[in-house]
Amino acid sequence: MLTAEQILALSPDEASAKAAKGLLTPAKWPTLGRDEVSIWGECQGSGSKPYQVIIDTGGPTFKCSCPSRKFPCKHGLALYLLLAQKASAFSGTIPPPWVGEWLSARLDRAEKKVEKAARSEVKPADPEASAKREAKRLDRMLGGALDLERWMADLIRHGIADLPSKPPSFWREAAARLVDAQAGGLGLLVRELESCAASGEGWHERTLLQMGRAQLLIEAMQGLDALPEPLRHDVRSSAGWPLEKEEALSSGERVNDVWLVLGISHDENDRLWERRVWLRGRDSGRAALLLEFSHGGRRFDRVFLPGACFQSTLCFFPSASPLRALLAVDPVEEKSSISSNSLHTWDEAFAPLAEALSKQPFYQRLPLKLDHAVPVLRQNRWLVRDEEGREAPLRINDDDGWQLLALSGGRPLNLFGEWHGDYLRPLSAWCGNTVNPSWTEVIHAA
Repeated sequence: MLTAEQILALSPDEASAKAAKGLLTPAKWPTLGRDEVSIWGECQGSGSKPYQVIIDTGGPTFKCSCPSRKFPCKHGLALYLLLAQKASAFSGTIPPPWVGEWLSARLDRAEKKVEKAARSEVKPADPEASAKREAKRLDRMLGGALDLERWMADLIRHGIADLPSKPPSFWREAAARLVDAQAGGLGLLVRELESCAASGEGWHERTLLQMGRAQLLIEAMQGLDALPEPLRHDVRSSAGWPLEKEEALSSGERVNDVWLVLGISHDENDRLWERRVWLRGRDSGRAALLLEFSHGGRRFDRVFLPGACFQSTLCFFPSASPLRALLAVDPVEEKSSISSNSLHTWDEAFAPLAEALSKQPFYQRLPLKLDHAVPVLRQNRWLVRDEEGREAPLRINDDDGWQLLALSGGRPLNLFGEWHGDYLRPLSAWCGNTVNPSWTEVIHAA
């Protein structure tokens, strides 16, 4: 069972966590029950009919009849907190019909998903038609890439000094043309160019570096047929045409291990939420990324917590340096353990990143762990110092930065985050040999 701290870590924002704490009186819950697979309760709200709240503990996955668009809502959080703090209040052991109906519907959807995947595996494909569709899309993507190459060449020819003053529409229109060409990955590179141009001191260096990355990808697309097959997958995916999940599950490398959740990041753009769950295999030492998207809110099928461990088989997407993976089997919770590798200097921390980039140069972010990290604030800039005293920039908001600094007290932390090429975005931090993180990045509501 999750602790109160772990449950609150599932909250979509601080307001939901605070509201959930206000619902921890059993008198507000006329019905409370639990069994081996679920928790349920009815919470009296402002209306005459109480809200029906269910938690499938296998995820955990939440369901509530309230109109909130947050996930989990305050009622789901409160129900789980009640179980953690006042388990004796859960007297019911036989789920009411509305609980059984929801659980059955979830099971039916899961079975249909498996059946659909099985049918897609046995259904013979038309190789000729598939090859024609693929060639047509690749031609369209390449056309968009060549347009981007000309667009960047024009920027260089006329000089880039005025790029920071360009309106958002300048970048948005260029990115939209690439989306129309079915090269959304290149469109994201253009949006990154906008961020580089608006990044303040040193912006011109970062902008030219980002243009170089885009040019490298464009040239790789032009020579796609000459590349090794794993790298072709990387180029296509980076340009905006990733392998379908069903194809990855049928052809990707499978690794069974106990996986430690090192950190989780969320980003939102135009109401599309992206969640990245970073894992490390206990026995294999493999790094893995579970990448998911949700439109309109952070509603993901499964909940992960930094510091948690689970046994599962992961299926990796084909790549010259495989990182993104899918859960091939449902995870089984394991007792949390501490990662054994110890990286005290930037040279040690960057070594696996350098190896990955030497094989797959199109990664925009990579997982980085530093076990002797001291957060530093100097001239309004957040930095992190290694054992040798060398420093690198942190990308962190001031509230999180001060929390991390207070937690450290000038002493080293174990820090994990995403390395973006010239800065680290911290996601989790541990003090000493604790299993659960002492700090995690705050998720700010959209």
